Amino acid sequence: MQATIQKTIDFVQETLANAEAGHDWFHIERVYKTAQTINQQENGDELVVAFAALLHDIADPKFNNGDEELGPNMAASFLASIAVEAEVITHVKLIIQNMSFKNSFDGKGFTSKEMQIVQDADRLDAIGAIGIARAFTYGGFKNRVLYDPAILPEVHLNKESYKNTTAPTINHFYEKLLLLKDMMNTEAGKTIAIERHNFMLLYLEHFYKEWEGK
Repeated sequence: MQATIQKTIDFVQETLANAEAGHDWFHIERVYKTAQTINQQENGDELVVAFAALLHDIADPKFNNGDEELGPNMAASFLASIAVEAEVITHVKLIIQNMSFKNSFDGKGFTSKEMQIVQDADRLDAIGAIGIARAFTYGGFKNRVLYDPAILPEVHLNKESYKNTTAPTINHFYEKLLLLKDMMNTEAGKTIAIERHNFMLLYLEHFYKEWEGK
């Protein structure tokens, strides 16, 4: 098992060598570690959790012209190349296809204990101190303004609306980040999310205060 995990780590590090800082190898490593922490309580299939965590952002659609099948297909091809069992490959591919926040607009699709674990780990990396840093890193990458009081947050009702937003980064807190606490699947995920959620609320309080020059 450890040999195949190491091969996967090497593949991901090489593939994401020049990735945007919020979706690079270090993001993957954090999700991998958090998924392992959650799995200590949830007792999911260790191999499926590991592969899905390591490969979930191997080709993020945001950086690949919106192609939502490239990542799952790359993951499946790689796992086949290191002789992983077909059943495991299928499971990992389904997790990657269904775990993103934007796919939550489609309603309930595929789910499994392993997907819930990896999804929670990924969502936890989007909130708290690191989540804030990642939000502004991506906002800078897309050349978005930090905040514009005249542009109010939206309630996105479908995937296309969410994907096509160009709103200020602060709006992203209300359109996604502050929603994630109540979308956690596992008890471990819920517990970790509370502290990170509260930190974001404190951050926003300071942000608005400083914005007004106080």
